[in-house]
Amino acid sequence: MASMPVVEDRLEPESKEKNSATDKAVDDKYNVEAAELRANEAMRLPILEAIPIYEQLLTLFPTAAKYWKQYVEAHMAVNNDDATKQIFSRCLLNCLQVPLWRCYIKFIRKSNDKKGLEGQEETKKAYDFMLNYVGVDIASGPVWMEYITFLKSLPASHPQEESLRMIAVRKVYQKAIVTPVHHIEQIWRDYENFENSVSRQLAKGLISEYQPKFNSARAVYRERKKYIDEIDWNMLAVPPTGSYKEEMQWMAWKKLLEFEKGNPQRIDNVSSNKRITFTYEQCLMYLYHCPDIWYEYATWHAKCGALDSAVKVFQRALKALPDSEMLRYAYAELEESRGAIPSAKKIYEIFLGDEANATALAHIQFIRFLRRTEGVEAARKYFLDARKSPNCTYHVYVAYAMTAFCLDKDPKMAHNVFEAGLKRYADFLTRLNDDRNIRALFERALSSLRPEDSVEVWKRFVRFEQTYGDLASMLKVEQRRKEALSGISEENSSVFEGSLQDVVSRYSFMDLWPCSTRDLDHLARQEWLVNNINKKSDKSTILGGSGFIDKSTAGLISNANVTSNVVYPDVTQMMTYDPRQKLGTGVPLNTTVPGVPPNNLSNPVVTIVSGQAQATDPFDEILKSTPPALLAFLTNLPAIEGPTPNVDVVLSICLQSDIPRSQTENVRPGTATKQLSSGVGGPTTSDLSGSTKSHPAPSVSSYKPTRGKRKEPDNRQDDDDTRTVQSQPLPRDAFRIRQFQKARRTASQTGSASYGSAISGDLSGSTS
Repeated sequence: MASMPVVEDRLEPESKEKNSATDKAVDDKYNVEAAELRANEAMRLPILEAIPIYEQLLTLFPTAAKYWKQYVEAHMAVNNDDATKQIFSRCLLNCLQVPLWRCYIKFIRKSNDKKGLEGQEETKKAYDFMLNYVGVDIASGPVWMEYITFLKSLPASHPQEESLRMIAVRKVYQKAIVTPVHHIEQIWRDYENFENSVSRQLAKGLISEYQPKFNSARAVYRERKKYIDEIDWNMLAVPPTGSYKEEMQWMAWKKLLEFEKGNPQRIDNVSSNKRITFTYEQCLMYLYHCPDIWYEYATWHAKCGALDSAVKVFQRALKALPDSEMLRYAYAELEESRGAIPSAKKIYEIFLGDEANATALAHIQFIRFLRRTEGVEAARKYFLDARKSPNCTYHVYVAYAMTAFCLDKDPKMAHNVFEAGLKRYADFLTRLNDDRNIRALFERALSSLRPEDSVEVWKRFVRFEQTYGDLASMLKVEQRRKEALSGISEENSSVFEGSLQDVVSRYSFMDLWPCSTRDLDHLARQEWLVNNINKKSDKSTILGGSGFIDKSTAGLISNANVTSNVVYPDVTQMMTYDPRQKLGTGVPLNTTVPGVPPNNLSNPVVTIVSGQAQATDPFDEILKSTPPALLAFLTNLPAIEGPTPNVDVVLSICLQSDIPRSQTENVRPGTATKQLSSGVGGPTTSDLSGSTKSHPAPSVSSYKPTRGKRKEPDNRQDDDDTRTVQSQPLPRDAFRIRQFQKARRTASQTGSASYGSAISGDLSGSTS
């Protein structure tokens, strides 16, 4: 190992330009508007010219039932029966949609119309075949009624045939009335009439037996219809784009699936599983490119014990999404978990056999798989071969070296591998060999922590098992974590039920991911939607780009370049802020103060204080009428450098200000008015400019009538307050000037208990 050649740092061949070009090509390829135009064009062309268009459309949209129906009707119109049969054999089992299947019944009835009893039997088999696949569809009600009408129309030459026909009709009726479909009430009324027409005595017992079943089916139908109505049955299956409509459809299907899994009708497990399977198949017609739906469908089969069905779903998923690395790992994991090691190994070998898919992460995961299933020597042998691959980056060396060091307890081997890779060698040298008791350490830590405090410990424990443990221990720890953390929040309990993100976490390494950034965005978005599926989310919130990601997906997104559409703010709603409005620079050029005519002064208050000029008359009147306590508060406010002041500073000044209390003694009306009009009640211009001559502003007590009473000695304190106001610095910017005006305007409208109203001249204090 020491003679290994030095390996250069070869990163994954991914570039933003290439990804952008690929995404654009995919978007153009799956352009829905263009597909609709081509489909409409094909309808106007002769069938021979339209065939290439249909084939191209159905290659891109293999589950588009409306295109299959349009294609087959074009062949039926020219009586091309062989081509019609071939098309039905290609599409029926993959497109479980009633209109397409009714087209199939129409073709069968037309083909067997003139064949007598043999043709009738073929038609009957076709109806049974159709109802076996789409009979649980909510739109299959008319098909049930049509089938019953067909059975009633069959000829019966003798009583035995009549009896067999009645039994067949009754059997179909009894299946239809317990299925939540459209027109179920009409079917029930027809069934009652049918039984009464045969035998009233027998009808009474049968109707009483099936009445509760019908009531249950009718109640489920009404509830089921609410979920069905939210689904767009004309939507085409395209790769996830993150659009609002697409996400609403995803949520609608998830709700319908959860509804069916709840078995609301309380039917037997076989019938319930059949409905769930049908719902998944219909869902995949529209969410064909969503790997999470495929994974959920396969794991549901596995949980029900149908492992062979789960394998088939994974095989179909890889055919639909051949580039999905996540689904390959999940498929291999399923095979490994059920003991089919050769099948799991074959999945890895096929994946690695394609140079385009043989990424560094695939090499790492295969090395781990070989060590779990075949031992250390097999993993070492493959590593020696993998390092010759052009896609072998330093990640492979790090992964194998750490495995050799932590699991095989072979520091020398790890040393040689790190030397060969020349990556993170310094980190390796500083690492202590403490992995022997690491599991015991995790267990002790988890036993001493509350569930809400153990999230990070569980995360590290799961990562340790994913890196160094076998598959059984890995799955066991993940299940333990889900059980331990599921009780933290009932709202997020669905997140811990298992999702495709578990596979992403399990089969990622450092900055290598088993999926594209588009898939990461999609999975994170879907997890957010699951968490909020029962909440009434605002449309703007759902449409947001990065605002939907919660804490549980933050780690996933932080390791990838988020490519979701960014929602920018509406700059037209912003207020313009002039950076020239700073301390000492005055009011911006485009700023005017209401009530103060524009002039060349940058700040009238500063100008007045400095004595360089006189303010205009309206502003002088405002300053004259400003109460001393309010003026003291405003002059203590600090200068601001932005559109809003510091709230904490303003509050502290409010708490420190000495606000005079209103007096309750009798005040003679007009006294205060005379004093204010004489210029005594407020500071004059000379006062504000810092004149040496003192003009104390009278307080509330000075407004008291003096007849028969001795003047109170509070004037001294008022004089001190006034001098304090005059000695403090005055405001320097337009913000505080507006505060002056606002305070004065409020006082003018409501009156002041201390100073009265300057407009009416009356005091608002109580009089007696």
